[in-house]
Amino acid sequence: MAACLRYTRRVWKSFIDNKGHDAQCFPNLNIVSAKPGEVVTSLKVEKYNLNRVGTPAVHGGLVMSLTDTLGSLAVASKGYWMTGVSTDIGTSFVRPGGKIGDYLHAKAVCTGLGKSLAYTRVDFTNPKGELVAYGYHTKYVGKSGQHEKNVSFSRKTGEDWLYTAEDLEA
Repeated sequence: MAACLRYTRRVWKSFIDNKGHDAQCFPNLNIVSAKPGEVVTSLKVEKYNLNRVGTPAVHGGLVMSLTDTLGSLAVASKGYWMTGVSTDIGTSFVRPGGKIGDYLHAKAVCTGLGKSLAYTRVDFTNPKGELVAYGYHTKYVGKSGQHEKNVSFSRKTGEDWLYTAEDLEA
């Protein structure tokens, strides 16, 4: 398993271990892959993820909340343990996101990372691969860049990412 994926999963585990919002809303989130600046996830839709309007469909608040969390994980995939705080967030909905038992897939990308701000975009797709929603997330990361658990990744080959400091094993 690539170092970036291991690290991003460790950051996600710290979200869950905190027993806050993420652990309550989407404890079954699966990080499928990660490379610096990009995280791919899937989430099995459960009854508690649905809205109450007409036919059961994924609640917009779930997608909005995932935009926040997955934007944070995209920042984490750049080696940041603490992923900052939100300054701006938004989501546009294209079509229903699925029903119970479906998988909602997402690709979160850190589109920019400076000394103070990080910018992310998250695209959500249904099992057919159709775009169901997309979101953006701006985070203040000014104090996050110096955290002791931050790591650096360097490119080794076209697909492989290698941790450049000490042991990254869980």
